[in-house]
This record gives sequence, structure tokens and C-alpha cells, in this order.
Amino acid sequence: MSSRSPDEFRLGVRPYDRGAGTGDEPEDPHELLHRARRLTVHGHPGAGSAWERAATALRRAGGVLTPGDHADALDATALDCRGAARPAAGPLFFRAADLHERAGQRGKALVSRARALVAGPGPGATACARLAELCERASALHRVGQAGAAETATVRLLHGRVRADLLGTAPDPAAEAAALREDLARLIAFAAPHRADPAVARVLADTRALLGRITAPDDPAAAEAQLRAALDDHRAGGRTWPATEHHLLLSAVLRATGAHEEAAALLRAALVPQVTDTPLRAADRARLCLALARTVAGSGEQGRTARSAEKAAGAAEAEGALEAAAETAEALEEEPAEELEEPEETAQEDGERLALLAEAVRHTEGPARDVRVGALARLLLGVAHAERGGWGRALALLEQALPGFQDDGDAAGRVRTRAWLAECLLHLGEPGRAAREYALAAAAARPWGDPRPGAALSRRAEHVLGLAGTRGPVPEIRGTGGTVYADAKAGTGASAEGGAPDGGARGAWPGLRALPEPFGPPERYQVDVYGEVGGAGPQAATAPGTRVQGCE
Repeated sequence: MSSRSPDEFRLGVRPYDRGAGTGDEPEDPHELLHRARRLTVHGHPGAGSAWERAATALRRAGGVLTPGDHADALDATALDCRGAARPAAGPLFFRAADLHERAGQRGKALVSRARALVAGPGPGATACARLAELCERASALHRVGQAGAAETATVRLLHGRVRADLLGTAPDPAAEAAALREDLARLIAFAAPHRADPAVARVLADTRALLGRITAPDDPAAAEAQLRAALDDHRAGGRTWPATEHHLLLSAVLRATGAHEEAAALLRAALVPQVTDTPLRAADRARLCLALARTVAGSGEQGRTARSAEKAAGAAEAEGALEAAAETAEALEEEPAEELEEPEETAQEDGERLALLAEAVRHTEGPARDVRVGALARLLLGVAHAERGGWGRALALLEQALPGFQDDGDAAGRVRTRAWLAECLLHLGEPGRAAREYALAAAAARPWGDPRPGAALSRRAEHVLGLAGTRGPVPEIRGTGGTVYADAKAGTGASAEGGAPDGGARGAWPGLRALPEPFGPPERYQVDVYGEVGGAGPQAATAPGTRVQGCE
């Protein structure tokens, strides 16, 4: 008899996430069951795999999981639902809640119901109100001893995460953020006396991380302190696996305060965890690689700016010292030697950045891939190759990225990808195809509130079309906002704004870098894929999942 209900099979979810096992695992079903329960208690990401092996062994021995064990197994499976399987998490959590109720585990049932609400598609005000009710029920159960401190704190934390995600919809986001910070401080005060329980320590870590997130835009120093404490609590809670979200948030705060080297060191350490029995998930590794590539680029820019400032200061001092004119002349003669060092250093930075972007692309492949992170990684790597003259390699990557932005429905991603794709085609000697891609990019950009990107792309499309041997306006291409060629000034100065238009060895059109980034800038208290809060990067692709993860 199967230990799983038909509901889970209809959902198309992998049976408790098989995962990789260890070589010294027991074969006795009861020992496997004990191991699964132990990993669940510790909130281990391998709990789903352990439950699958235990369920399989029990089934072969003619046994079944009890309702309580079955509920824990479903919770572990739902927590592991990522990528294409993410929509299945909510129904699994609801099913687990019912089983917890049957087993008399009322506190666990509330946690599962709260997770189900959070895992829904874009939880809004209704879900937030229902979570507030669950918080009241959890507190009431805790007072009468029917819900543990960890379970009560977890429900309150999940409510806090949804409130954080809805800050941008509040009439006064700053005031609502301040109120949420006070509530999170009260949650920390509630949980701290019970921190000897590893489950409570884990909730403390995630609460501090959320507090750091919504503090970062207003007080980076306080946010840094909270995020460092979150990492300490993560380790104190017995978590031997990587705290990817915490590392991303802390590294972003460090970047924002100019500590690029420390941020890079933190991310490199996160990419090579000391404990190898729980390897990084592919999606987490991809995000860390993207964040480190961004950090390396920022560190290089910071270094170049500092060197330029030093040169300018030295030149001014030399110019003002009339008695040292001979030394000044000698120094000026040696300046080209200094300039020779910079390209070598820049080449190293560029090489590392390219390698990191390539690794990010590699880790976004597979059936459970994150469409957003995969499309972004391919776009960034394609642009990096294009900027270095690798037009052919860039074209292949951009063609792979485009479907991801189309599936996700992100117009900025489609526009930027099509525009760079068009530039690659132009430099590869296909101005006709390039003009069409520019025209399609302009069509997608025209409905935006800011008309400048669409107008610039229209002028660029007309200019490139002229290179293909066809003068005159761009052919009418219908988009969501009408025809592409809508700017009355489209024909004026097209050649001047076109950049390097004949597909020769000159660089890319400067207007490409002015286009909006994919996914749009996150709101003030939202986190992007790099871990930056309120930054200019794309919004975190894993946001729906990370609101659930870490609340074992």
C-alpha cells in the first residue's frame, strides 16, 4: 500500500524529493524513519529526501506513514518546491495542515496553513489578514501549551514576511516599515528566552534577516548588525547548510557602504561552504555567482575611480610646485607606464566576472530551473561578450534569454534583450534582421510611461534599416502600443544617434546601456536577485519561495 495519497501524485510533484543520499544510510525502514524525523526536527534541507527513502522502505515492508509523519513529509516536500514545481507547494501545505490536525498537532497545523497562504501566487491583503488571524490563534494555543515557541514564532515571522512584501502598497510605507520593525523586535524578544531550542534559534536567524532587510534602506549600519547576528543565529541553530539569503543581503549592504572587498570575500565563502554534506542548490549558487560578479565589477570601478583621483591629486600638487618642475616632467613621462598596469588589472576583473556569469548560466539549466534567474544570467553574459566584441557568442546567449523574459512577461527584459540581439546581428553583418529586432524592441517599449526609450529605439531601427539598403521610415510593426514609428522626430539625427552603425569593429550603440533593467527597480523595501534592498536590479526571482524557506 502506498504511503502517499493520490493527491500528491496528481500534483505532479516528485515523491518527497529523492535527492542524493549518503553512503552510510541505514536500510531498516524504522531507522530511515527515525532519520527523517531527526532531519525534520533540525530543519535540514535533506529532510524531503529522507522522507522519500523512509516511505519507500515502509511501503516495501507493508507499512505506511502515520498521519503526523505523512504531514511532516508533505511539509518537507512543499518546502523544496522550486522552479516549475513551485505552484504545488500551497496545496501540499494545506494537505499537511489537515493531516497535522488529524494527528492532534495543532501548532504544526497552523504553521502549515500559514506557509500555504505565503506560498500562494502573490499573497496580498486578504492573505495578510488571514495570517494575522493565525498569529492570534498561535499565541492563544501557546498560552495553553498546545503550540510550541518555535511554531508560534514561525507563524508570526511568516506574517511579517508578507507584511514586508506589501510595504509598497501602504499609504505611508516608511511608517508601516517602522511599525513592522517594532513588531519584529517584539518577536525577537519573545523567542530569545527559548533560543536553546535549535528550532527557535533558526526562527531568530530568519527574523533578524527580515529585520535587516527592511532596515537597510533607512539605516545600513543597523541592518549590517542585524544581518551579522542572523548569520550567528543560523549557526547557533545547528544549520550546517548555507544561509544564501542572509549572505546575499549582507553582501549587498556591504556593497552599498563601499566595502566591496569584504562583500566579495563573504560571497566567495558562501560559494565554497565548509560543510559539504549539504551542497548548495543550483538556483542559490546561480544567485551567489550573479551577486559576486556584480561585486567584482563594482570593486573594479571603485579601484579605477580611486586611482584616477590619486592621479588628479598628484598632478595638481605637481603643477603647483614650481620648484619641482623637473620632477613633475619626469613624472608625467612615466604616466604611460602606470596606464599599462590598469588594462592588466581590468582584464583580471573582467575574466573573473565572465567566469562567474558563465557559472551562473550553467546552474540555471535543468527541469527545475528558475526562469527569471536563467534569463537574467544569459542576458548579462551575452552583454558581457558583446561589449568585448564576441558578437557570435553573445547572439546565441541572447536568443536563449529571450524566451525566459517572454514567459515571465517582463517587458524591460524583452526590450533590453532584443536591443542587444539587434546590435549583435548588426555587427555580424545582418542589418535587415537587426532593424527588425530594434523595431520589435521599440514596439514593446512604446507603452511605457517614459517615451524616450521607445523613441530612441525607433530612431535606431530606422538608422539600421537604412544600412540594409532601405531608406525611409521603419515598416509598421504592431505592438501593444501601436506602431513603432510614432516619434515625429524619428528621422532627425538618426545617423548621429545611431552609434557604430555599419557592423564594423566599433563598439556597441551607447543607447543600449540607458535602457531599463529587467524586472524594474524594486520598491524601497523589496529585495532584488542580488540581495539589494530598494536597488536598481531585478526583483528577486525566488521571492515567493524564500518567504517560505527557513521557517522549519
